[in-house]
This record gives sequence, C-alpha cells and structure tokens, in this order.
Amino acid sequence: MRFIDTDQTRDALSFDAVIPALRDAFRDGATVPPRHVHAIQSGNAHGTSLIMPAWSDRGYFGVKIINIFPENTHQGLPGLHATYNLYSATTGVPIAQVDGDVVTAYRTAGAAALGADYLARADADTLLIVGSGRIAGLVAQAMRSVRPIRRVLVWNVRAAGAEKLAEQLRGQGFDAQAAGDLEDATRQADIISCATLSTVPLIQGAWLRPGAHLDLIGSFTPAMRETDTACFDGTAVYVDTDEAPTKSGDLLSAFDAGVLTPAGIRGNLHQLAAGQVPGRRDDGEITVFKAVGSALEDLTLATLVYEAVNGQADA
Repeated sequence: MRFIDTDQTRDALSFDAVIPALRDAFRDGATVPPRHVHAIQSGNAHGTSLIMPAWSDRGYFGVKIINIFPENTHQGLPGLHATYNLYSATTGVPIAQVDGDVVTAYRTAGAAALGADYLARADADTLLIVGSGRIAGLVAQAMRSVRPIRRVLVWNVRAAGAEKLAEQLRGQGFDAQAAGDLEDATRQADIISCATLSTVPLIQGAWLRPGAHLDLIGSFTPAMRETDTACFDGTAVYVDTDEAPTKSGDLLSAFDAGVLTPAGIRGNLHQLAAGQVPGRRDDGEITVFKAVGSALEDLTLATLVYEAVNGQADA
C-alpha cells in the first residue's frame, strides 16, 4: 500500500486536469452509496463524521472519512479533516492512502468551477469569495480555469481571514482585495462563491444582480445555510447530485418557504455533463448551483493522484 503525502497529493493535482476528470466522471457515473453520517460528541465538543464510499468500472474503490468540527475555528484549526483510502475494486487489496484534506479541497472547488462552466456568463470576470478557509483558497484558481476572472473580492466573518486570503491571491497574480461590506461586494460580482460552514443566511437574494451566478459549496447539512430563501425565488437552480435536495439547509428552507420545489430544480451535474439539460439560457438570468459534495468526486481525484504518482514512480 502506497502512502501519498500532502505535498505529493497537491503536486499531482491541477485544475486543468481536475475539471475535465470531474466532467468525465459525472457524465459516465459510478456506484455511490448514500454517505453514513455520525454525530460525534466528546465532553463539550461536537462534530459530524461522514463516511463516503464509491467505486467504478475502472477498477478502483475508495472510502473517505471526513470530520467536520465547526468550532475548531476558535482554536485556530480548520473545521474539516479527512483521510482517503483507495482499494482495488476487483480484489479489495489496499492500494494507497491519499491526503483527504487536499482531495476534498480540490474536488469541491473543481466541481464548483465545473458548475460555473455551464451556468456562469461567458464574460464573468468579477468573483466574490465568501469564506477564507482551505476550500475558499482554491476557488479563484478553479474559476479562472473556466472563466476570465480579472478581479476577486473576499469577504469573511472574521475580517483578518479575508485580508489574509486576498494577500495570498495577489501573490498568485489576482487583482484581489478584502471586502468590508458583503452586500456591496455581492452587487458587484458576476460569480459569488460561498465556501463556509455558516448556519445563518449570509447572501440575500435582493443583492444578486441580473446575470449573476451564485455558487454554494460550503453548507452540506440541513442545519447549515449560506443564503436567504429569496436566492431561490425565480432563479435557475441546479445541484451537484440528487442528494442535495435532501441534505442542503438552503434548499430545504426554500422548499419550506414555497419559493422552490424539488421539481423546480433544473438539473444536476450528471445531466449537465451528459447534455441532458441545458445550462444558462441567457445573460440576464440568475443561476444558482448548490453542491453538497459527492464520493464520486473524491474517487475521481484520488484515482488521478494515484495514477500520477504511480506513473512517476514507474518512469
């Protein structure tokens, strides 16, 4: 069994490879059982652990365990920690352990960019990132792979986090700055990408300008919300998988408010990638992409990493 460390995992991934691999994976499909969800409590600490298996006809079987502890932020720790084990789908033999944190960040940002490739305006060049964590830090790179991103605004509930991420993005060649006012930043943005663990609405539907694309990739449980229900009222709503309408607090709240029904969701990433449903229909409509993540994405990237590292070793 090969151990692939953090640096090796990161070095094996680029969005120029990740996004096409995800597009192919969503088009072709894999076996993805429902995730197992466990509430973890130890003393006064509370978290959630997800166990996410998937396997494909390519001969790989993988399992990710990801632990979500939102209160970690008060200790200066990331809220998410993950491990990923890859096996042979034909023999069950362990093949590799890959850095699950890196895989999770790249697959989440990559899936967001894949959604934006179908749903954002072709000329979208101003990106607002809401959040400043590990995933938020990759969103600009991912979006730049599919749209001509020129300017990046960063807002975070703790201003220091937004300042730090904006500085990092400037070092990557982006025209980036921290935004002090979320409403003002939202009204300027062509793409708004939310990557938080918020349980209270952050983005208001009234702030979205015509032609905007709202990307929601942070929340993934019924208790989490990044938007108010107006964001789903009269907008073109898409999801990553059919799990989203049962897991997303944003969608469930919109259903309860009567502004959206499950039947009103236009499609998912499989349908978009397979050409079964259209994406954005005109430059004036507001599109929304709600993702809760899929083990298909994790398997795809872990396979990408393993084959890259294994190929390097054999060369």
